[in-house]
Amino acid sequence: MKKIMPGCSLLYRLLFIPFTIVLTFASCKDHVETRSYYIKKAVYMNSSALREMEVASVEPVSLSVAGKIYVYDNYLLINEPGNGVHVVDNSNPSSPRFISFIRIPGNVDMAVNNNILYADSYIDLLVFDISNPLKIHLIKRLEDVFPNLYIDKVKQVFVSYKDTLITEVISESSGVGMLQQGAFFSSDASASKAYGQSYGQGGSTARFTLMNGHLYTVNNQELRLFNVDSAAEPRFVNNIRLGWGIETIFPYENKLFIGSTTGMHIYDASNPSAPSHLSTYRHFTSCDPVVVSGKYAFVTLRSGNFCQQGVNRLDVLDIENLYKPVLVRSYPMQNPHGLGISGSTLYLSEGDGGLKAFNISDVLKINERQLQHIRSLRAIDVIPAEKSLIVTGPDGIYQFGYSATGRLQQLSLIAGKQINN
Repeated sequence: MKKIMPGCSLLYRLLFIPFTIVLTFASCKDHVETRSYYIKKAVYMNSSALREMEVASVEPVSLSVAGKIYVYDNYLLINEPGNGVHVVDNSNPSSPRFISFIRIPGNVDMAVNNNILYADSYIDLLVFDISNPLKIHLIKRLEDVFPNLYIDKVKQVFVSYKDTLITEVISESSGVGMLQQGAFFSSDASASKAYGQSYGQGGSTARFTLMNGHLYTVNNQELRLFNVDSAAEPRFVNNIRLGWGIETIFPYENKLFIGSTTGMHIYDASNPSAPSHLSTYRHFTSCDPVVVSGKYAFVTLRSGNFCQQGVNRLDVLDIENLYKPVLVRSYPMQNPHGLGISGSTLYLSEGDGGLKAFNISDVLKINERQLQHIRSLRAIDVIPAEKSLIVTGPDGIYQFGYSATGRLQQLSLIAGKQINN
């Protein structure tokens, strides 16, 4: 459900490998031609070498590219795709302050449970103690828990691209065309008091989430879950095949709502170690985060580089019967991305079209009850946090003061070169 941008391949987990094909056709005349061009060549590294890369908490560094965001207590965690996590003191949303940076090679997603940070590092899950944000330290590494990232049997992992100069000599004397193949990767808060744990809050584009003493993660094809009853000692439990195109996960009242390019899957996680499939709502091939409030699920569908066949709309589903979700109403949108709900207000990111707020007390009249449309920013995802509404976009991370009326007032901007989703 996200645009594929330069540097975003890690977000899609590199689960399929199409090839760029260049065809050169020749005539029957004797002719020799030399041609040079650059291709993006994949760079691989053995898993053992990856684990020798530095993982450490260091002094704060400037934000270059922002990825996923996560709210925990008075802190805002900002992923820098492939590099690690910025830790920001957000006790005053009008003046956020960077306090440290956690170097985590290959990091894309994260979640926090009782001052324990879970973060992916390519094929591994890393566990950090963040109780003292000035002295964060690694306490555990679970190896090979994300094996879908392996490229071949010798356990090599894709780590980046490099520009590679290709020079080829083309002879046309044979009168046949020559085929050149260059490898090109298309990469693809709540509290849980019953479990004595305290969780943070991610956005609607999250691939990591916590519920009922378990960490749930999704990749492009499956749900992988970990028991985190003992926060510092997560244990891998199981993986569940979901089908192709899985993109986001949202927890709500012992249920998991999983967004994909073709629909929304609903799983019952009352037995947290063994979620069971309840239903799937199908739609056109399109990108679609999902959030839930009461008996309704709100799904955004959009077109984009990865979802060329998609449409641009907001779907409202009645999920009172979880076995048979029913489409209540569709509303046309510009290019909707992430969304979030606070009370009776829905905040919706419209990409280059800005940020919108709607009163959703009557789901049949959402189009008549737009509260605000901020066009001066580009919005990708939104988290209605306790102290502020946090919005990510290509210009950085915005924070707004908000109230029951849904009206927004900008408090701060953490500038960044680009937001990847």
